[in-house]
Amino acid sequence: MDSGSIPVGDLAGGLDLQATLESGQTFLWRRDDGRAYETADATGGSAWYYTVVVGHTEGRADVVRVRQREGMLEWEATTDADPLLAERLRLGDDLPAIFAEIPDDPLLDDAIDAYRGLRIVDDPFFPCLVSFICSAQMRVGRIHGMQTALAREFGETVRLDGETYHGFPTPDRLAAATEADLRELGLGYRAPYVQRSAELVASGEATAEDVRGLDYEDAREAMQAFVGVGDKVADCVLMFSLGYLEAVPLDTWIQTAIADYYPHCEKGSYAETSRALRAEFGGEFAGYAQTYVFHYLRNQE
Repeated sequence: MDSGSIPVGDLAGGLDLQATLESGQTFLWRRDDGRAYETADATGGSAWYYTVVVGHTEGRADVVRVRQREGMLEWEATTDADPLLAERLRLGDDLPAIFAEIPDDPLLDDAIDAYRGLRIVDDPFFPCLVSFICSAQMRVGRIHGMQTALAREFGETVRLDGETYHGFPTPDRLAAATEADLRELGLGYRAPYVQRSAELVASGEATAEDVRGLDYEDAREAMQAFVGVGDKVADCVLMFSLGYLEAVPLDTWIQTAIADYYPHCEKGSYAETSRALRAEFGGEFAGYAQTYVFHYLRNQE
């Protein structure tokens, strides 16, 4: 296993690893101690996190482990993880420049101050799609548990140093699963949506390439070719996998923010309300504002 480290001080705006990986935007990382979404860590994520990466190295799946400690992002992996982490954690994003484009207001200022260093992720499309199809009416801890169960049951297994790691299932594997199989893992009514969307991706009938590169609102509409994908799920996948940083998913916490802080943005429809809040949050990087507000409000409960 290779190892390395990245100085957090070299990253524009730094990094809060725990906030990034435990803010409800990615469900592909596990904590060694099994305590994701349970404890806050003032050091920004000193516990080890791991994920299994498929397709980075030809012919095999790779294990990547990472933690933040003493000003360094430390990693251990079966591949050179520097470029992979730079991509998956968007380490090249210039956070101060992004914050400069987000308007000042008390809620946004408090959220950014509380979690400065939180970065939007860049997850692979299919796992991100399935994760957010499973997100309807679910707390983030429960969504995380569902994706862990899917990986354990249907994902590729990697044995390393006596430990077993599970990658996220391929579209073919989930397409071949039965609805009953998926319901047994706790997916409930979401099971047929996951199974059918996996079929669409596996067959090529609907893929990320049908969406990538479209103008934002056209991309949100195109995402809804996948079963179980409405406006909110589409926005989540666009932001956390396809790089549409202007997307503003209107989940429960953001609806609360609208009611309490931005009532003038409520326009009576998802499209119009999203458009108004996107303008309120500064446009191009409104998704960053949304993610900070979501994480901040969720942790105030």
